[in-house]
Amino acid sequence: MDAVRVALLREVLAGTEWLGATRRFAGALRGSVVSHGGGMLLVGTPEYEPWHLAAHLVDEAAWSGTPELAPTLVRHDARPSDPAHLAVGLGRLEAARRGETLLVVSPVGPAAPLLERVSDARRAGATVLSLGPDEGELTAMAHEALAVPDGSELDLDTVQHLVSAAAGENALPTPRGRRRFRDRVARLAEHLTAPPPARW
Repeated sequence: MDAVRVALLREVLAGTEWLGATRRFAGALRGSVVSHGGGMLLVGTPEYEPWHLAAHLVDEAAWSGTPELAPTLVRHDARPSDPAHLAVGLGRLEAARRGETLLVVSPVGPAAPLLERVSDARRAGATVLSLGPDEGELTAMAHEALAVPDGSELDLDTVQHLVSAAAGENALPTPRGRRRFRDRVARLAEHLTAPPPARW
């Protein structure tokens, strides 16, 4: 979903709680990765890997000048022969430490093995955020959660687009100066004319 479609979606959602909720969650995400500077780990479930969100966050990190938003995608079935950005396995969660942010995206409550790893990461000092179910153990252990209940107006994929776009917009303000407006227009033009990102 490109910037124009996100803008149209926001117009449609004007007056609903979704815009405020996704912006608040994106602000918490950005605030965690920028203030702690330890990097972001992004994980889903074996059935639902958020590679599309990872790609959008990489784009937003580049466009907003906030490199901390670029996540490390942690995969359940990663193999050493995979490309580097797809080869990080669940063992990475065991190495999570204070200062790191762990974003868990799941349409349903994760199974016990993943929950145990997330709980261990939290005990080690990582900040845990969750995007998905509106109840359950993951929601209870998350420092910040955005619920996308089954049957809500928006699906999880659409909410991820709103969150990633808002995370890029919520970048720390740049110093004011003559070139600020021109730089923003140039960045928008690059964004609108850039080819679509490579498929993961």
